[in-house]
Amino acid sequence: MFKRSRRRIVAAIMSVLALLFLGTLAVIYGSSYFELWAANQNALKRYAALYSLEQHLKGDFHPGSNAIYNGAPSIKDGPMDDNRRYHVDDAHAFQLSTFYSVAVSGEGEVLATDIADKTFYEKATLEQYALEIWKSKKEKGIKDNLIYLASDKGGYTLVAFMDNTIMQGSMTTLFRYTLIFGSAAIAALFFVAVYLARRIVKPLEESYQKQKQFISDAGHELKTPVSVVSANAELLSREIGGNQWLANIQYENERMGKLVIQLLELARTENIDRQTERLDFSRLVDGEALPFESVAFEKGSVLNCDITHDLFVEGNPNQLKQLVSILLDNAICHSTDGKEIFLTLKASHRYVILSVVNAGNPIPEEQTERMFERFYRVDTVRNGDDRHYGLGLAIAKAIVTAHKGKIEVRCHNGLVEFKVTMPIKTG
Repeated sequence: MFKRSRRRIVAAIMSVLALLFLGTLAVIYGSSYFELWAANQNALKRYAALYSLEQHLKGDFHPGSNAIYNGAPSIKDGPMDDNRRYHVDDAHAFQLSTFYSVAVSGEGEVLATDIADKTFYEKATLEQYALEIWKSKKEKGIKDNLIYLASDKGGYTLVAFMDNTIMQGSMTTLFRYTLIFGSAAIAALFFVAVYLARRIVKPLEESYQKQKQFISDAGHELKTPVSVVSANAELLSREIGGNQWLANIQYENERMGKLVIQLLELARTENIDRQTERLDFSRLVDGEALPFESVAFEKGSVLNCDITHDLFVEGNPNQLKQLVSILLDNAICHSTDGKEIFLTLKASHRYVILSVVNAGNPIPEEQTERMFERFYRVDTVRNGDDRHYGLGLAIAKAIVTAHKGKIEVRCHNGLVEFKVTMPIKTG
């Protein structure tokens, strides 16, 4: 139980950390990408604004040199504030960038191509890209490793390209190192989460162990005085005969004895690792159900059994017999008189499913979640049979948990069903 709690705490902590890491990574990568994208688009817009088809055809177009005197201040102009320094840095970045351009006429004819004296992209390739962009009517985007911007220059369309290789490389490097160091940090925090989970669960585990020890000690301490009271009441009854007050003492002492037995049984179930064996669960359930048929008949009910044969489990026979008895006794005591009680045992995939269904008052959902707690009884039951102290289902859950199974209760169509699922034993 506590191992499961620790795992859940670790899973919750790591989920939060993973979400924070992925969110931070997305913000860093996204903001960096869009900032570089905006800077490159601004550079392309500046290039397109400076471009002149006439100057290009004459061989006089040099956009990199024009950037300095296109409204950008120079370092020689004296001390600069942050805004002026930004424009200078922007101008320097513009000069260091590699641009290509293709001028396309309104009829789709290539008028001029600028490959910037580079051999990374062939002239024919750039012209093909430009014509595809011109036909698509898109103003900006990415083609291959080139960022492009299509501008109307009055009489022709200029498709300006900027090499995106450096930006992609930078973003890939940023993403890779962020992912590496972030994953390393999460791996380190995993051990921190395990440590914290142990510290969080430790007080609960200690309290639970003390509670179990108290139940065991209280059961043993009460066993002797209950036996003494029972023996003396029996002797006194023989001497004075029938007496109302003595009968009350004997009745309440009998109830106390049953409670002590249940306390001791719960302590044994939770604290002692009993020997297990491969056993025929079908035969065990059938044998335990047989005496309850007469018990159900006395209450005016009928116990119907549907048991699949040759279903085997790994378990302790005494505990599993007690499990079946608890479920059947609970169903008979809380069943509506004259109604049928159904016991079913079947196989489903790798599990055996034991189901006990009886007609009874619907149990609110908020109470079904607490039915397997110690000393808890549904409010509608408190005014009924007083032989139950809210320990039977707690014992049943302890037995099922010890056998690596699960137990649950469901209410539907006026029926109450307790279902036990345990691993099947093959071979």
